[in-house]
Amino acid sequence: MTDERPIEVAIIGGGCAGITAAFELTRPELQGRYRVTVYQLGWRLGGKGASGRGPADRIHEHGLHLWMGFYENAFRVMRECYAELKRDPATCRIADWRDAFTPDHFNGVADLSPDGSWSPWTARLPPFEGLPGDPGNEVPRWTVADYLARSLELVRTLLALMVREPTSGPAPGAPRAPTGVGTPEALLESMSNLLKYGQFATLAAVVEALGLMEVALGTLRRFPENQLLRFHDAVAAGLRGQFERLIQTDDRLRRVWEIVDLLLAVVRGGLRFRLLTDPRGFDAIDDYDCREWLRLNGASEGAINSAFIRALYDLAFAYEDGDVNRPRVAAGQSLRGAFRAFLTYRGAFFWKMRSGMGDVVFAPFYEVLKRRGARFAFFHRLEDVKLVAPERLAPGERPYVEALEFDVQAEVVGGGEYQPLVDVRGLPCWPATPDYRQLVDGERLEREGWKFECHWDRRNAGTRTLRMGEDFDLVILAVGGGAIRHACKGLVERDPRWRAMVERVKTVPTQAFQLWLRTGMDELGWTEPPVNISGFVEPFDTWADMSHLASEESWPRPPGAIAYFCSVLPDVPEAERLRPAFPDEQHERVRRNCVRFLQRDIVHLWPRARGASGDFRWDLLVDPREPPGEGERGQGEARFSSQYWTANVSPTERYTLSLPGSQKFRISPLDDTYDNLTVAGDWTDCGFNQGCVEAAVMSGRLAAHAISGAPRLEDIVGFDHP
Repeated sequence: MTDERPIEVAIIGGGCAGITAAFELTRPELQGRYRVTVYQLGWRLGGKGASGRGPADRIHEHGLHLWMGFYENAFRVMRECYAELKRDPATCRIADWRDAFTPDHFNGVADLSPDGSWSPWTARLPPFEGLPGDPGNEVPRWTVADYLARSLELVRTLLALMVREPTSGPAPGAPRAPTGVGTPEALLESMSNLLKYGQFATLAAVVEALGLMEVALGTLRRFPENQLLRFHDAVAAGLRGQFERLIQTDDRLRRVWEIVDLLLAVVRGGLRFRLLTDPRGFDAIDDYDCREWLRLNGASEGAINSAFIRALYDLAFAYEDGDVNRPRVAAGQSLRGAFRAFLTYRGAFFWKMRSGMGDVVFAPFYEVLKRRGARFAFFHRLEDVKLVAPERLAPGERPYVEALEFDVQAEVVGGGEYQPLVDVRGLPCWPATPDYRQLVDGERLEREGWKFECHWDRRNAGTRTLRMGEDFDLVILAVGGGAIRHACKGLVERDPRWRAMVERVKTVPTQAFQLWLRTGMDELGWTEPPVNISGFVEPFDTWADMSHLASEESWPRPPGAIAYFCSVLPDVPEAERLRPAFPDEQHERVRRNCVRFLQRDIVHLWPRARGASGDFRWDLLVDPREPPGEGERGQGEARFSSQYWTANVSPTERYTLSLPGSQKFRISPLDDTYDNLTVAGDWTDCGFNQGCVEAAVMSGRLAAHAISGAPRLEDIVGFDHP
């Protein structure tokens, strides 16, 4: 290490993106070149991934958080964090990343049958080789052609499932690898002959044709795309002719056929739109909505509105203005996300955390960063980013940030650094409320009900201005995408690109609730293993069985089951959001949604959750305030007040959408318009432009690269994928 002053980096926001950037910039191999300070609203890290411990050490989440098996960047830095943390397994029950995450193979979608009834369509997705975040470069860098070839391989596999009888082996025509195609010329002749004679009357012939297409996609440059397209259309017509009548009365066949139909449309679209040779890859079709693009390429209305497609929209909260009648998501990012999710996951499709996300993710990062010398300034709310006046710039000098203006929400007794973590039976965790004892006038702040994470509570203990060259040299803006218009008013007003981004890269509020139940899921009528389901009815389209968390909480008598639900929350006009009463009104609105959902809809998944009166069995709900053996504190619907629900309406909490036509307006962490400013967050242009942990981590790594040159771009998995 040299005697030079370290470069001071101010990171605004302690969510996944900001913390990842801090982790990368403070790596030991950089020898202390960068000194990082994280400025955080309120008392805890996490952003949209923040969690806290409430009564009985219940885990209170911002929403439902599952990590996916293709989150290579997120798992890589998480595994490195735990390795450096070196917790003692004898004293801490979550000492290693494998203690923190557990593979979850059983998943499903809620299927709406033609007769109007709901039923779950569940499956165990098999484990794939390796584990997410495995070191090295084992992750294949697939091309569009690779993805389309795998789609055809999957079609052949699904066809085998459709024709297999319950008591028999595979029917004739089950998928086999194509053999005997020989040279490219021989392959071309085989395809031409099939087209010429129309030999698609049998399933065996169709399966053979699919195999030929797989091979052709691997050597596309030797074949004209229009011939592949004609061949594809003939194959698809042959399949539809054989199966369309069969699926009318068989839900099992219909569901599988809908996936086949979608895959055929994706392959057709890849050929029609020349995605295999377009250097933009999937980005070339981001101006289309996913359903619109599938329809253009021959997908049936049944497939377009299938449970599978609904689930893809639900998991991305892909509803403009939160209106479920306006489903919209960029087609290219949808395909990229689906392909990455289903074809490149490792270990398991989903990985569930074995505690709250704050405890499993952000507490370990906080501890490691503190050891490395990073500083944390909690209770700092960014009010504006000040750019140097244009007239003060020398010729050719790039504009830069000269000051950061904060409201200091609360001051720490003695002027030290706030200590945010609490101990829950040996595990460092975040509390659901701040430790007022550490704050100046803490008793008064608690009594007056200061809400540090609420955008509408503008009270503060003071203000603070950081100046370039004195307090910081470089800035990483890592606040939530919805907060940009509020926290960077001068930047948005001055820069047309930032103004366009704020206007076009939209966000939506979300809603979530958690139930703690006296009985197990089997007693409620759910007879399958613990599951994650999406595509269900609004107002809560996604459910996950989180019963494994019961032992992590501190109940005198653990609940029999725990269930998490989430969904988009319909937005309201901007003028209504300005009123101070707005957040409380939305909290009550979500409570009413929860009650209505339990009364009307949950019976489709839990048939025995309804009592003899026809109402939801409110006595199932466990109240942490009730001592064991004593009577119930509330009756009927009033018992719901003992559960947890949240209306995520603050700007920092809103979810970033991937609307058609909006992706081009995102700003990259690699953008160098401003000399000392970069950005990080799932709202940036990061190579995977969708709201999720992986996108935020990729963005944080890119921001670190923009400053230090590390990590290398080729080490950010997926950044260069199509």
